[in-house]
Amino acid sequence: MANKSDDPPDSLRDEPIANLAPGAFAIVFSVSLVTAIGNTGMQSVLPDIGRAIGIKDALVAAIYSLSALLWAIAAPLWAEKADVRGRKPMIMMGLVGFVISMLLCTAVIYLGANKFLPPLVVFFLFLLARALFGWFGSAAPSASQAYLAERTDRDKRTDAIAGLAGAFGLGTIIGPAIAPIFLLPVIGVAGPTLGFALIAATVLIWVMLKLPEAWPPPAHRATQAAKAAGPKPAPMWKDPRVRPFLVYGLLVSACQTAQYQTLGFMVIDKLGEGGHFIAAAMIAGAVAGLFAQWGLIRVFKMSPRMLLRWGVVLAGAANVMTAFIPSYGMIVAAFALSSLGYGFARPGFSAGASLAVDQKDQARAAGAVASIMGLNVVAAPLFVLAYDYFPPAPYLVNVAILGAMLIYVFKEPLLRYAGQKPTTEGETAKSVERNSGSSGF
Repeated sequence: MANKSDDPPDSLRDEPIANLAPGAFAIVFSVSLVTAIGNTGMQSVLPDIGRAIGIKDALVAAIYSLSALLWAIAAPLWAEKADVRGRKPMIMMGLVGFVISMLLCTAVIYLGANKFLPPLVVFFLFLLARALFGWFGSAAPSASQAYLAERTDRDKRTDAIAGLAGAFGLGTIIGPAIAPIFLLPVIGVAGPTLGFALIAATVLIWVMLKLPEAWPPPAHRATQAAKAAGPKPAPMWKDPRVRPFLVYGLLVSACQTAQYQTLGFMVIDKLGEGGHFIAAAMIAGAVAGLFAQWGLIRVFKMSPRMLLRWGVVLAGAANVMTAFIPSYGMIVAAFALSSLGYGFARPGFSAGASLAVDQKDQARAAGAVASIMGLNVVAAPLFVLAYDYFPPAPYLVNVAILGAMLIYVFKEPLLRYAGQKPTTEGETAKSVERNSGSSGF
């Protein structure tokens, strides 16, 4: 047992540095929810927007790819700022970026749909408006996760992060459902983005008035103590405690993007139409993801290592089904099964990364996770091209990647024992040595 004098300062202990105030989770959850509603709702009306303006489908896809690239670059930078300025200011910045981006998109769409500007000019303005969200909007997710991690006991953190991840699934249901409501007579196809901006502005006010955070924030004190103790730490992707979770998260998220981006094309190819059939498949997937994150994980008290394993097993089986039995019914069933798997995998690597580091590194770890969630979307057009060339191709590639990740989670010690308390490389090695005889799927 370590001597008392060897204990770290209170601000650096791997314990909650503040209590999660009543209602705080609902506020942080709403931040993620409104972002998911806006993004998925906007995706559901983009085909109509593109046709109304005259923008080609490939250019519409490029709008999201640039935003995702900027998201991947900016997320770790904002995470570092959150350690200095606090979590709440970064959450607010992310919402402000979302609101301004959506308002600019509204103006651009309106001008394009009413032929005030040529399609190519509208495309570039749309690209810039969406890019604004990619850069500033990425401040909120990492700050939100760090806010929860700092206020949650280790044994409750996986549930908390899984609950937060459920916002994406719920947003996937709500966004496409309410987007048509905002297709108003005067503003037309620009209505949904205006509606999403107003919803986000309401959540911004809620955060501003009701989300508690002391000043200076505990993270600031922890950061100052860490700076006094040594040089500036290396980027998280170089940190051996977190790197395996980032590798797993990037590749598994890429597989999820491949299925999500090709789903609509496959449905149209099988049925000759999309519309409600695509929406039904998306809703089935969203419900399955919520069932995983809000139901199974809590009922069975699943640890990160269990989530990492079952996530790739279920998603891999779903991709096999999609590749070899591509009927509409099987497409929907497979998409739901894969969403169940990804619903395990996402909180698995997110919570695993959080639990692998101590409190002073929570924002940096969350920023790295947020970064890879954007980075995988950059390659989305390649998945569509592969599908056009050979429809089973994206799913067969997914099967290979997910199979490799299943081997990886058993071979890599940090993934094999994810959810324990390693906060340094030395502690990680000792933890693995202690548990070298443990097993279980």
